[in-house]
Amino acid sequence: MSKQEIVVEDIAKKYENPIAELVRVACQFSSTVILSDETHRVNAKSIMGIMAFCLASGKQVCVEASGDDEREAVEAMTKFLLCEE
Repeated sequence: MSKQEIVVEDIAKKYENPIAELVRVACQFSSTVILSDETHRVNAKSIMGIMAFCLASGKQVCVEASGDDEREAVEAMTKFLLCEE
């Protein structure tokens, strides 16, 4: 399992439809991708889960993945949530 703790940037300013785009990024990987905070764990490939997770600028989250491409998945999700190119 690979994981990374981050503080989410303002993804709503960078992306036109951040929830759908985040799910699209997660779905590129065969690994299971999970976003979690102190109280919730959601499947990053679930649009309903991501909507319920309420990602907001300044929120501290853990990105974790397990599977064949787990490192790449965590890296891509981290870049997305940090608004990096």
